[in-house]
Amino acid sequence: MIADVVVGLQFGDEGKGKVTHQLVRNGNYTHVVRFNGGCNAGHTIYHEGKKFVTHHIPAGVFYGIKSVIGPGCVVNPKQLFKEIKELESNGIEVHSLLKIAANAHVITDFHVAEDKKDVDIGTTKTGNGPAYRDKYARKGVMAVELPEFDDFIIDMYSEFHENPDFDQIEVLCEGAQGFGLDIDWGEYPFVTSSHCTTAGVVANGIPHTAIRDVWGVAKVYETYVGAKDFEDPDPVFAQIREVGAEFGATTGRPRQVSWMSMDLLRRSIKINGANKVVFNKADILDEVGTWCVYDGMDAQNFDSADEMESWVITELSDPDVIVFSRSKDEI
Repeated sequence: MIADVVVGLQFGDEGKGKVTHQLVRNGNYTHVVRFNGGCNAGHTIYHEGKKFVTHHIPAGVFYGIKSVIGPGCVVNPKQLFKEIKELESNGIEVHSLLKIAANAHVITDFHVAEDKKDVDIGTTKTGNGPAYRDKYARKGVMAVELPEFDDFIIDMYSEFHENPDFDQIEVLCEGAQGFGLDIDWGEYPFVTSSHCTTAGVVANGIPHTAIRDVWGVAKVYETYVGAKDFEDPDPVFAQIREVGAEFGATTGRPRQVSWMSMDLLRRSIKINGANKVVFNKADILDEVGTWCVYDGMDAQNFDSADEMESWVITELSDPDVIVFSRSKDEI
């Protein structure tokens, strides 16, 4: 088995969908696996000139590759079938490609209703937190228990370790959210309820020895959606939000904006073992005409994008490859 991993290095919304889509197109993968989260994630993908926002369904379906919702995920049946209908109405075959791990857990109407009462964390109100809570309280509902999932259910061990259809399994592991929202490593309690790091891949039945590349994805500035205060009053952040169209793919809420934190990036890259890093939306700061990062308590200002990118590359010694991507660039 060979596995590549896509993880967010910040607070989600870094452009992981774009990177995943390009890797699927250019790779030789037999499977794409979503390994954490649920419909609280919104992966924006541009495919053949059309914009798609996926929540549950992995990006493999865009290129005819078996796409698995792993056991680290929670699934809302209503949202899933709505998403299948939307994709198939746009010519994307889903039904024959989509698989759901038998031991993934289900988001029920009760979970959604409970989550809508949240005022402290700023969740997406999609029921994820209550569903994960019930999973760990050992009173959750597993996907295998739902008759409407019968056509999709697979056993992860059989699929990946005893599958006679493939001489070699090559998996792209598609993560949701980001390091700053991870239940263990994020800024608790303002975190999500799942494992957003590379560690979440192993929990889906993929051994660490199979991992080849870890693609860490970031933006050249940071955004956050939730209840904590994140954005300083400097008007440049409101400008970045407008130019960068920083509004939640799942909720539509305006994202709070800040400069990129080098401390967060260093931690995230090391803990995830990211050997390749993509910085998205470099063109947004070009249009705004301001380039800055936070390094510890200090703000590092730059006169140009080239100066900022050169400094960042020098400071980050761990990754083998660092790419700065504009919004319309392919990886």
